[in-house]
Amino acid sequence: MAELSRVAKRMYNVTPDPLRLVFDDDTAGVFELSSAEFFQQEFQAEGRRVDDDGQYRFTTNEDNTAVLAGRLTDDGWTLVGRVAEAEAGHGR
Repeated sequence: MAELSRVAKRMYNVTPDPLRLVFDDDTAGVFELSSAEFFQQEFQAEGRRVDDDGQYRFTTNEDNTAVLAGRLTDDGWTLVGRVAEAEAGHGR
């Protein structure tokens, strides 16, 4: 059986506490997830960024090796980027 994504496991384990997520372009933010679940190796979550009232979705890519983030805009879902790191947020 394939391993679960390290970043997805961390996001799942920290939820419902705030998460500090760092993206592959080195931008970062604190997020609160309203749901986070695994479907075998596939990860899915929804939430918001604490300094932004937009809606965010997180999912693993096709081979479940990376977590991708999307933000809902007026035109639909827009890719924000790949989550490179996840840690307990505490408003940092």
